[in-house]
Amino acid sequence: MRSSRFNANVVAEDILESAIWALRRELGITSRFPDQAWEEAKDAARAIDISQLPDRRDIRFVTIDPEGARDLDQALHIEREGSGYLVRYAIAAVSLFVKPGGVLDREVHRRGVTVYLPDRAIPLHPVTLSANAASLLPNVDRPAYLWYLHVGARGELVDARVELAQIRSRAQLTYSQVQAAYDDGGWLPRSVPADMPQLLQEVGDLREQCEIERGGVSLALPEQRIVRDNGGYRLAFRELTAVERWNAQISLLTGMAAAQIMLDANIGIVRTLPRALERDVDRLRRVAQTLGLDWPPETEYADFIRSLGATSATELAFLHEATMLFRGAGYLALPIPDNDQNNGESSKPLDVGHAAIGAPYAHVTAPLRRLVDRYALEVCRCLCSGQEIPQWVRQALPKLPAEMATATQKAGRLQKRAVGAAEALTLVGREGERFRGTIIDVISANGGRNGNGGEDQEARLQRGVVLLREPAVSAKVTGLELVAGQEVTVELVAVDTEAGRVTFQLVNSQ
Repeated sequence: MRSSRFNANVVAEDILESAIWALRRELGITSRFPDQAWEEAKDAARAIDISQLPDRRDIRFVTIDPEGARDLDQALHIEREGSGYLVRYAIAAVSLFVKPGGVLDREVHRRGVTVYLPDRAIPLHPVTLSANAASLLPNVDRPAYLWYLHVGARGELVDARVELAQIRSRAQLTYSQVQAAYDDGGWLPRSVPADMPQLLQEVGDLREQCEIERGGVSLALPEQRIVRDNGGYRLAFRELTAVERWNAQISLLTGMAAAQIMLDANIGIVRTLPRALERDVDRLRRVAQTLGLDWPPETEYADFIRSLGATSATELAFLHEATMLFRGAGYLALPIPDNDQNNGESSKPLDVGHAAIGAPYAHVTAPLRRLVDRYALEVCRCLCSGQEIPQWVRQALPKLPAEMATATQKAGRLQKRAVGAAEALTLVGREGERFRGTIIDVISANGGRNGNGGEDQEARLQRGVVLLREPAVSAKVTGLELVAGQEVTVELVAVDTEAGRVTFQLVNSQ
């Protein structure tokens, strides 16, 4: 397979899209919904009546999303409340559009998540709902789960509740638009509260400080993406803007409030991530020592990781290694039976928290894109209003962890292989070309990390991972003296466009 390109690092649109189509077909991920599911979605969109819901259309909500987004799950409004803040967060009320047990419901359970690809999104729900009737588009009335989050002067959550209401978003904003407004007073529509960017920053920063105090941590690794470029696609790395970080803190705040509501009642579903094992933290300390990073013995791993960026080669390599501490995320359905409260061992209580967040957490802010949120939202609404939780929710809860695991694994495989295809198509025909990059991982010939290998050259040959900045590629590299965190020159030696793999070999470490 050959790649025609407008410049060396851009893959022609039709070539990459054909490769991704083949991957979708192989993995059984299709865009088309069953005809009856489409009909149910259209009927629901026509029949929706929100006139009896509490009217909250006076609140000046806005949405903040990537440019061009149509599946708008969340709308935000923040105001000062005494020495603290009242955060109102409206979440699309998808449950009003999906008939429990219907064809559409079964199809949504089969899909589990929206899959985002360079050329399209494969939606969880038909676009008549996800990009229209259920989406929180501007200047139209919509049903929403409306969260009231009372935040104290230090950023702590004081109280939270959720209701089903009718709302109206005033504007659809982008991250870059709000960032520009915050940075230099860039233009925002008059319908947007003038203090919105400032209040978002204040609450976001306070919540980030709360995260530090909880022992939460997030990795500052650049995100590898496939972006459109001059009629084709190219690979790029990007870091989150400040507005994206602040906005994410509002979502985390809501998820933490929801988790606590459900845990207090022992019903619902929470997102979990086990705490890092001591042996893994010890190994990471050895990696830091090898890279020449000063990790004081008294400093917790979360604090040390937080102190680093991805600005230097050694820090980038360390953060890549640190991802091993954040594996094993899943879902836990509630109620927890009495005999499971201690996981069968009185000395080891069941961990219902999320280690990276440093607190219990639930997914409740993306129901257009994630199946589990629809159920957790309805549980929280019922608990806050004192209503009985519907049977369609109770019956689904035990199956959701497995359904979500299957869906996210399949979506992750497709997205990873799409990136692999883009890497291979970017580099095919360029064998022998040399690139500058950073060694971010080293695996010895015998399978151990950072080992010494055998005596002869073949036995001493090491495998590792090299990160190139241009093109934005992360790929296998071999060499005799691979050193994590070192900037090197590598030569492209093999490209497999069918498997989506590329291989480099070390030239030097200058």
